[in-house]
Amino acid sequence: MYKLTLTYFDFPGGRGEPARLAMTLAGIEFEDFRFPFADFNKIKEQTPLKQVPTLTVDGRQVTQNNAINRFVGKMAGLYPENDYQALLCDEIMDGIEAVTDKIVQTFGLSAEKQKLAREALVDGPLTQYLKWTQERLVEQGGEYFIESRMTIADLKVFVWIRSLNSGHLDHVPRTLVADIAPKLNEHMQRVAQTSAIAEYYSS
Repeated sequence: MYKLTLTYFDFPGGRGEPARLAMTLAGIEFEDFRFPFADFNKIKEQTPLKQVPTLTVDGRQVTQNNAINRFVGKMAGLYPENDYQALLCDEIMDGIEAVTDKIVQTFGLSAEKQKLAREALVDGPLTQYLKWTQERLVEQGGEYFIESRMTIADLKVFVWIRSLNSGHLDHVPRTLVADIAPKLNEHMQRVAQTSAIAEYYSS
C-alpha cells in the first residue's frame, strides 16, 4: 500500500474534497494535511506548480486534481475499468473542472467587477453546465453518472453542487441549482446519505 498525503485547504469542499471523500469511502489510509487560507503563500512554495491539491505518493508529490481523482478513484474502486465508461467519467470531471475555473477567475476582483462577472456566469456558463450535467445524469437513469453506481464523478459533482448551494459565493443565488437542475440536488442528497459520507461530515 502506498503512503499517501493529501495537501489542501482546511474546509469541507473545493478541488481536494472528492479525493478525500473517495479515500474515506474506501477506508484508504492517508494523511489529510489541511492548512488555513492564510498559510497558502507558504504552502504553495512547497508544491510543483504553486497550487493545491497535491497528493504525495511514497514521497513523490503529484499535482493536478483530476489526475489525483483518477488515481484514488481506481484504488477505491470508484473509477470504471471499461474504457468507454472511463471516458464518460472523465467527461463529467473535466466539465466540472472547466466551470470551476470560470468561478475561480472571479476571485480577487473588486466588488463591482465581481458582481458583474458572477451575474454573467449565472446567466451563461453556470446555467449551461448545470443543464448539461443534469442531462448526463438523466441519460444514465437519474441516480448516478456512471455504471449505475457511485464513482469519483459523482463525488466531483456532489462537491460542486454543495458549493453552489452553500451561499458562500456572492451573487450566485442559493436557489440556482434548484431552479435550473433540481435533479442534481436529488443526486447530492443521495450521495450525502451514504453512510460513510454522512459520518465524514458529521465529524
